[in-house]
Amino acid sequence: LNTFLNVHSRLNNYVHNASLYNKPFVEQFEETPLFVAVLTYVGYGILTIFGYLRDFLRNWGIEKCHLARERDEQKDFVPLYQDFENFYTRNLYMRIRDNWNRPICSVPGAKMDLVERTSKDYNWTFEHTGKVVKDVINMGSYNYLGFAENTGRCADSATGSTHKYGVGVGSTRSEMGNLDIHEELEQLVARFLGVESSMAFGMGFATNSMNIPALAGKGCLILSDELNHASLVLGARLSGATIRVFKHNNMVSLEKLLRDAIVHGQPRTHRPWKKILILVEGIYSMEGSIVRLPEVIALKKHYKAYLYLDEAHSIGALGPRGGGVVDYFGLDPKDVDIMMGTFTKSFGAAGGYIGGKRLIDYLRSHSHSSIYATAMSPPVSQQIITSMKIIMGEDDTTLGAERLKQLSENTVYFRRKLREMGFIIYGNDDSPVVPMMLYMPAKIGAFGREMVKRNIGTVVVGFPATPIIESRARFCVSAAHTRDMLDTVSHRSETHTCTRHA
Repeated sequence: LNTFLNVHSRLNNYVHNASLYNKPFVEQFEETPLFVAVLTYVGYGILTIFGYLRDFLRNWGIEKCHLARERDEQKDFVPLYQDFENFYTRNLYMRIRDNWNRPICSVPGAKMDLVERTSKDYNWTFEHTGKVVKDVINMGSYNYLGFAENTGRCADSATGSTHKYGVGVGSTRSEMGNLDIHEELEQLVARFLGVESSMAFGMGFATNSMNIPALAGKGCLILSDELNHASLVLGARLSGATIRVFKHNNMVSLEKLLRDAIVHGQPRTHRPWKKILILVEGIYSMEGSIVRLPEVIALKKHYKAYLYLDEAHSIGALGPRGGGVVDYFGLDPKDVDIMMGTFTKSFGAAGGYIGGKRLIDYLRSHSHSSIYATAMSPPVSQQIITSMKIIMGEDDTTLGAERLKQLSENTVYFRRKLREMGFIIYGNDDSPVVPMMLYMPAKIGAFGREMVKRNIGTVVVGFPATPIIESRARFCVSAAHTRDMLDTVSHRSETHTCTRHA
């Protein structure tokens, strides 16, 4: 049957430049089976045809229109709402919108409570039923180390900080919002990263989008991984620099761009680039892959480029000390020019940071996120300080080391369990982000709904967030998960999906 359908499974085991790695580096990205790919395209084709039919019925008033559109007296104006661009949203996304934005009424820990809701108009609007779905296993939150909790040392310290400072600061850091707790946080982050200094920001997304424009501009070249997060993409675009994209985690592609940039220089003038900045992530949140950092560092040194490393998902989640991909590969933090990360995942808080050498003083006076944004909330700052000290072992306990070990064991166990059951899993074996392929559009909504019926909350993702034939469910493993929880998720996933190896 496999030969007849011409289904081939490709296991991409990258073990290039083995001398740069202190451990085997194995990532798996199995090619979409041909038969499944054809059925997926057919599924999207059918949805598109019915979408145009529904648009026709709406246009003639046969079907009620829930869309935002121009008033009759504005019909001759330039359209405010791009009707065709919203085609996917109104005709495909709306069919399965109930899988997202579910209200949660508890701490998003290993288990959570969901507010039950229903829709009488095919997901255009929702009504709460007044019921609560209790003890849903949470496989969707980035709660890698289990610090999203309302009891324990972190919660107590954050409460104490609220009593002392209040919740809001009401000013920017450069004016009257620079508290001693902010400076303590930045000093602690610098120690944790092993760099000279650091700077904290109130929003993780803005840490990228508002700081990259301060580091690059016209006459500069940014080399960006094709799967980089939207915040990195936005920051690069806002900078005004020339952007070139290299294939995901492909060092041959990156080196070719570096070589061409140095040989040819800027377009038309062929002058040398003012600077070349490489943008990569530690863990890619849709693929579950880990950046090939030793090779990236070797290339950036050879070609005299700068490296911007986004450790949003990897900081706290990788490495024997929780120090991210730099710690995971046993590298020197000084080899990374700009170390960026967020506090929203492993630390159970909010905001982001940038660390480096001879960099922070410049950002304090040039970063929009520093000059114009309100300072980080004090209880959030305290949550980060307490959780980071636990990870570093500065709380006189072994809790941090135990959680790091538990996360690593849970990750390996859950990935192995799903693979043994025949599911197609993407990414690195050590990545706590576990994408499980669904492929077909009908399975996106069905899988999410069926899992919630069985008290499991997970994230389902489809086009345009992923390639059109690579829809998936994404599990996020936590140190707070028990083996029983992981077994329950894997067995119920097996029962309620048909996505198996051919």
